[in-house]
Order: sequence, then C-alpha cells, then structure tokens
Amino acid sequence: MGFGFVFPGQGSQSVGMLAELAGSSEGAPLRETFSEARGVLGYDLWGLISAGPAEQLNATEYTQPALLAAGIALWRLWRQRGGPEPAAVCGHSLGEFTALTAAEALEFAEALVLVRARGQLMQAAVSQGSGAMAAILGLEDAVVIQVCQDSADGQVLEAVNFNAPGQVVVAGERPAVQRAIEAARGRGAKRAVVLPVSVPAHSSLMRPAAERLAERLAAVRWRAPRLAFISAVDAQEHRDPAELPALLTRQLVSAVRWTDTVRALAARGLNPIIECGPGKVLTALNRRIGRENNEENMECLTLEDRGSLEQALAAVACGGDDA
Repeated sequence: MGFGFVFPGQGSQSVGMLAELAGSSEGAPLRETFSEARGVLGYDLWGLISAGPAEQLNATEYTQPALLAAGIALWRLWRQRGGPEPAAVCGHSLGEFTALTAAEALEFAEALVLVRARGQLMQAAVSQGSGAMAAILGLEDAVVIQVCQDSADGQVLEAVNFNAPGQVVVAGERPAVQRAIEAARGRGAKRAVVLPVSVPAHSSLMRPAAERLAERLAAVRWRAPRLAFISAVDAQEHRDPAELPALLTRQLVSAVRWTDTVRALAARGLNPIIECGPGKVLTALNRRIGRENNEENMECLTLEDRGSLEQALAAVACGGDDA
C-alpha cells in the first residue's frame, strides 16, 4: 500500500536548518537546489537560512520560499539516495505548494515565484500588528469554534488550523484573538497563547490576498499531479490540474484540516508517514492523530538530518517497494 510524504508550512523554519546534510558528502542536491533558488529569487536564500537574521527569515515573504526550497532539496536528496516515490503527498498550508512541486504539477522555479508573491500578498492584506493567531490546546474542536463565535464581538475571529485532536489555531483581528485566549482559558484550555507570526493566515482577513493570488495562479501552466495529492483544504485527492488554482486560492481563506488529512492517509493504509522538511512539527501532530485514531502501528518519521534520513530509508526498505 506504500507510504506518505507530508511537507510542512510556516513555523518549521529555523536559522541553521539542514546545515548537517548540506555540508555532508551527499549534500549536492541541497546545494544545487538553493543555488537554483538564488538564480530565481535574486538573493542568497541559503545564506539567509544559514546565518539569519532570524527576524528576516521569519518574515513571511522569506519564510515561504525558504521552506519550499528546503522541502524540495530534501525530496531530491531522498530520490538520489534511492528512496522510492510515496503513494501520496500532502502539505500543511504552504507545504501544499511543495507537495505539488514534488508531484510535478508545478515547476520549482514557478513555485518559488508564487510563494514569494503569496507571502508578500499575505503581509500586505493586513496592517502591521492588526491581526494575530493563537494556539489553543486541550479543548474539543466544537468548543474552540464556539469560543470564536462568543469572542468575536463584531470582529473577525475564526478557527483556522485543526492540527490534531485538542490542538486548534485561531486567527483574526488582534483584540478578538486576545478575547478568545481569555475565553479559552476560562473553558479549561491547557494552553492558549499568541503565535509569533506576522499575518492571520487562513482567516477571511486574507481575502484581498486570495483575490490577487488567484490572478497569479491562473497564469501558471499546471499539470496533473504525478503522485496522489491529498489537499488539507478538504482531505480529498485532487487530480485535475484545472482544479488547482481555485483550490490554492480557497486555501488562503479556509481552515487547514490537518487531522482529517492525516486520517485520509491512514485510511489508505499508508505507513510510514514521512515529514519531508526541516523540523518535526508535523511529525508530532501526526503521532498524536495516530494515537487518537487508534492507529497504534502508524510510524511517523522525519527527514531533517543524516540519522533521520537513514532511518526513513530503512523503514521504507523494510516495508517493501510497493509505493
């Protein structure tokens, strides 16, 4: 039945990420990928990742190309090392662009230009400091949705990331997000904290960005994904390239349904689920989803350094090349 690859979104970046792999004897695909990115973007993306400053790397117009390039660099390394193709790919928010690039629905250079524009449009959609996002842990999804309704008070406030059972992110206008934090704590949330992000992603405040992004997406020559692509917008497979521009436009103003997406991978019998990108954010979420879904045997792995690469290659080899 094969295995699945998942690509992370914003929040997985860090200064110094992928340094060990890039400096190793097998780091050529990483170095070549970031060299290609420099030619497309006109600045040294690898230098920014390697040395910072963190404030610039964390600005969304730089974060998005950085994570896309990191994911594709690791994908290329995986394939060079003989790693077989996954049975399905998906991504969290920005990670959907990386997944579609790996699936050859989108050229890498086109994807870089698109996600840089996406980041710029998202930042321009709201005035600096007017929006916010917060993570709420320990409450049922329905309770968080009710908290948003009760705390909005005429402002935009929405549940935007259903990341795992008991872990939901809300976004909207900053005062409303602050009210939601207090209300969630009053309802017994284990944690409710503002996230260090510069835009209220996936909320309706992103509608101006989505409208302008739609024009750019429509101008791209999309191809049918060569690998099964499961979208976190609706946890469904999308094969028709004509659907992709509208799907990625909708994605910017709708919730990331990560829990449902991982359950869709598990329902296909995919094991392991491998996170192809820096960090372990999705791997931690995937393990929690697996536990809550009684998928005790679901293995969740990462590709971020030499040790995790070897572990993932061995896991897939042991499972057989049926992907």
